[in-house]
Formats: sequence, C-alpha cells, structure tokens
Amino acid sequence: MTIEEELLSLREENKGLREQLAQRDDLIQQQQVVLAEQKALLQQHDERMSRLSQQLQALQNRLAKDSHNSHLPPSSDRWVRKPKSLRPKSEKKSGGQAGHPGASLPFSATPDEIILQQVARCEACQQDLHTVVACGRERRQVVDVPSPRLLVREYRAEQKQCPSCQHITIAAFPAGVQAPIQYGPNVGATAVYLVEQQLLPLARACEVMRDLLGVQMSEGTVWELIKRCALALAPVEQQIKEALQKAEVIHQDETGLSVGGKRHWMHVTCTPTLTHYHVDKSRGQVALEAIGILPHFTGISIHDGWRSYFLYDCQHAACIVHLLRELVFLAEEQALGWAADLKELLLDMKQATDQAREQGKPWLDPLEVADWEARFLDLLAEGDRLHPHAVGPPGRRGRCKQSAARNLLDRLRTHQQAVLTFLEDLRVDFDNNLAERDLRMVKVQQKVSGCFRSMAGAQAFSRIRGYVSTLRKQGLPLLSALQATLCGHPVLPSLERT
Repeated sequence: MTIEEELLSLREENKGLREQLAQRDDLIQQQQVVLAEQKALLQQHDERMSRLSQQLQALQNRLAKDSHNSHLPPSSDRWVRKPKSLRPKSEKKSGGQAGHPGASLPFSATPDEIILQQVARCEACQQDLHTVVACGRERRQVVDVPSPRLLVREYRAEQKQCPSCQHITIAAFPAGVQAPIQYGPNVGATAVYLVEQQLLPLARACEVMRDLLGVQMSEGTVWELIKRCALALAPVEQQIKEALQKAEVIHQDETGLSVGGKRHWMHVTCTPTLTHYHVDKSRGQVALEAIGILPHFTGISIHDGWRSYFLYDCQHAACIVHLLRELVFLAEEQALGWAADLKELLLDMKQATDQAREQGKPWLDPLEVADWEARFLDLLAEGDRLHPHAVGPPGRRGRCKQSAARNLLDRLRTHQQAVLTFLEDLRVDFDNNLAERDLRMVKVQQKVSGCFRSMAGAQAFSRIRGYVSTLRKQGLPLLSALQATLCGHPVLPSLERT
C-alpha cells in the first residue's frame, strides 16, 4: 500500500470515527433532554407529594380532634373513644355529699282531706268491732294534684242612668279584661312557660295545654301571648343590661342558630344572678355594639378569645379550658412535651386559686404569682425555640401559614394578660362555664324545634328567656312572674351589682 492509499484509508477511517462521535454527541444531547424532563417531572411529583402529605396531615389532625382536645362539642364525636375529661378524678364518692340538705317528701301537718279507714271485724276471729274504740292510728299520706278544671269568671259591668242629667255611666272592667272572651293570666303564663322555659314547639305546647288542662288553644294564640309578654319585658331587659354594664365580672359567649333558614348568632352576657340574650346576624363587633353592654363596660369580661371582644377597653380574661383542649391535642397527637407541661402548669394554677378561695383569701401572694408567671413564660420560650415562625419562599406575597403550635404560642403571647387574669384576680373563674350553660338551652331549643321561623320570634325568645333565666338564678317563681308580666306588671329581679 502506497503512502497515498494509506493516507486515504486513514482519512476514511477518521471520517467514520467523526460520524460516530457526532452520533454519540446527538445521543448524549437527547439523553440530557430526557433527563431534564425526568428531573422536572420528579420535582413536580415531589411538590405534589409534599402538598398531599400536608393535606393528609391536616385531615389526620381533623380526625384526631374531638370534644376533649378541641372546641368541638361532644355531640360531634364520631367513632373515637369516649373523651377523657380534663377534670381530675375526685376522692369523693358519687351521690350526695356530707352536709348536702337533700330533698324528700315531707308529711303535711294540715292535710286537705282526711279519709278514715275503719276496722269492721277482727282479722283473727271475725268478731264485730264497730262499737270498739280505736286504740291507735297509722298515718299514710298521698300527695297528688286535683284534676284540672277550667274556671270561667264572668265580669258584668253595671250601667246606670243618672236621674238628673240622664247620662248613662258604665262600670269599669278590671285591668287586662279587654275582650268579650279571653284567656286569663294563669292559662297564658302556662303557655308561655312551656314554650320559653321548657322549649316546646308551639304545636306541642298546644297539645300539652289540651291534654293536661283541657284548654283548646291555637298556635296563633300562643304566639300572641308570647309577643305580649316580650313587649311587657322590654323595660326589664333594659334594666338588666344596665346592671350588667355595672357588674364587676361578666361572662360572654355566642353560638350559631338558624332564623328563617339563615345563619344567625345568639349572644349571651351573664353573671351568677343576671342573664341577657341577643340574636343578631353578626357574630362580631356589629352585634356587640347593638347589644350595648360591652361599649360601656369597665369590669372584667370572661370569654373564649373571639377577637371582637378584644376591641373594647375593658379588662379581659380568657377561658382556660379552651386553651387546655388545644394543649391536649398538641401533647397527645404531636407529642410536644412543652404543651403537656403547660397544661399541667395551668391546672396547678387552678388548684392554687381554688385553695386560696376556700381559705377566704382575696388574692394570691404576689411572690407566688410572679413564680407561676415565670414558669409560664419559660414554657412559652421553650415552645418558641421548637416552633419558630415559618418563612415563605423569596418573592412570595402574603402571610406564611403557621403550624397549630405556632398559632397557639402567638395567641398566648399576644393575650398573656387575659390568660393569667384568673391567677391575679380571684374574682375571675378558670373557665367560661357560666355563659356556656346559659347557651346550652338555646342549642336544646334548636334540636327540638329546628329553627326560629322569624326574627321576631327569635327576639321574643331571647328577651323572655333572659328574664326567666335571671329569675331562676335568683330563686324567684317563674309562673307567677309570667302571670304578672301578662297583666302588665312584671316582677323585677334584683339588680344589685355583682
């Protein structure tokens, strides 16, 4: 092979190698494109997996919540175990405690009717004993009510003609006797009591009136009696509101209810002796302004921490039981030690305040309070260290979503004074049970009747219910008070400052 032939062969071989190299570069470029696409796809999958994991965690957290570790009511508990009460087990036995007055059926010294059971014959030998004087008596009393009977009272107004001027004068009927025929205050008060206190729907109240009293009353008549009663109680409601404005400590809460098929809110403001209800479309400041108590209140308001309450300049106290439920959730579901320790610390604070009240102390020792508060702040600092504020990616607008623990810590920091008010002032309760008990019957009414048909019905219920709740707290008779109300002279409850 000559040099030219060898050079030509090498050139052909070099050309082939260059073509193979070009094909390899093209293949590498194609593989790089495929790898870039796969990398982008994997990144999308990672982001999707992260979102799905967050959604799964959120759903698991929702399923893990029940009435013992969240604000959910016991009626919403599903197939989970029976919630464990936050209240520690007492050493007392169940039933009536020592010193409890109790209640029993007493013997009457003046029975209305005495029926003598005579002995006619000796049960041993059948001797006739009619003429034998009794040597003793055994008493047994049966307490019962007489069969109901309607009492029809007819008023006849005389008409007399004056012999001097021939003018005819007609005697005046008693106050409240206005129609040719009408129900008296006893019947009306019973109907109002069944609807407003015992929470019966109008139809069932009419059924009870018919079955027990023999009164054939229509739903329209019951509604007219309720409107009359509510109208007469308007000045009493205003006096209760004014007394609540001057109270030292009040409890406040709100719950949803349906009026005419639409969402409304029932607000309650109460003390151990006073109750006021208000129904409104708003849950927040609009409703509080319409109620008119909080804008003029200067004492301490105990509530569940709804932000609208904090818009007013009075002192605030948080319901600690709400916070305990959140701490229970963090301690049980997320195994956060600081949350469990903070829960125990708050319960220890409660025990200390309870003991101080039992000893008649007006407040705890300032040094003891300072020690409690220092331990409280130490646990918050530990929580801050373990749960720093989440920061969003650069360029992202808006607030970054925080964890449940972080949100709770922020609220405890922001409203620290409200959280610790119960520790510094023994007039303040550890919980908001007083307001929650007053709202409980509103939920019962919703379960029995479903909803209010109109706003007028809801407003009448709130006014009358606040009145009878106030009477019940003060131990005043309800039926006689409702009778006086229907006669235009409502019984005024005690309005002394509490």
